[in-house]
Amino acid sequence: MTTDLNLAAKKYATDGFVLVKGLLSKEEAASYREASHQLLARLNRDDDPTWGAATGMSATKTKLQHLHDAQFYDAAFSRLLVDPRFTDVAAAVMGVPNVQLHHTKLFVKPPENGSPFPLHQDYPFFPHTHHRVGAAIFHFDDAPEEKGCVRVIPGSHLEGPREHDPEGSFHLPDVPFESAVPQPAEAGDVLFFTYLTVHGSGVNVSDQARTTWLVQYRDPGDPPTVRTHDHSLGQGMMLRGVDPTGRSGA
Repeated sequence: MTTDLNLAAKKYATDGFVLVKGLLSKEEAASYREASHQLLARLNRDDDPTWGAATGMSATKTKLQHLHDAQFYDAAFSRLLVDPRFTDVAAAVMGVPNVQLHHTKLFVKPPENGSPFPLHQDYPFFPHTHHRVGAAIFHFDDAPEEKGCVRVIPGSHLEGPREHDPEGSFHLPDVPFESAVPQPAEAGDVLFFTYLTVHGSGVNVSDQARTTWLVQYRDPGDPPTVRTHDHSLGQGMMLRGVDPTGRSGA
């Protein structure tokens, strides 16, 4: 499916996000879903990244599976990182020709009690000078509202960085979760948003897992104000174009 890059860039500039439908085919998404679950099972990671601030968003205890840097365990994810269908959109919405990797995270919300994420901006976790930093959430299976789909507050990026709760997760306790608009997606859809866009996600109360891959990208010409996520393998890798600064991961 061909993406209208100009239309995507306009919506991204206005709303702070754009959901690109069918960036991957259903067959590709299913293949990545299988690879994701096999990878998590093979590595047998038992750490749960559920935020403490998520307590109270569900009547029961929730859980979450995740993995940093999936591209260092399975080459299929490496290919997806440099797929022009993805990188051309990332470049268009940022308004720059060059796209650099910041980090990736694979997430699986288990059935019935998959953990939510309180509303937040990504900005405080890895602030940059010019705010040309974004995220792409690849949906490897359907994500209706009952599976805890992503929610966003349209236009929230225009207000710039916000004051966050500094305890643990940097969430926004004063912003009602209900004020965020659900963004249900189908397998193969990719949600792009700026790191200033207020977003979160609900509890997966369905009987099926929700599988997504988060790719954080940036303009290599936008220097970080704080060095973070240095543990992320491949930070500074060029996904499209060149790094005109010569800084790489710096």
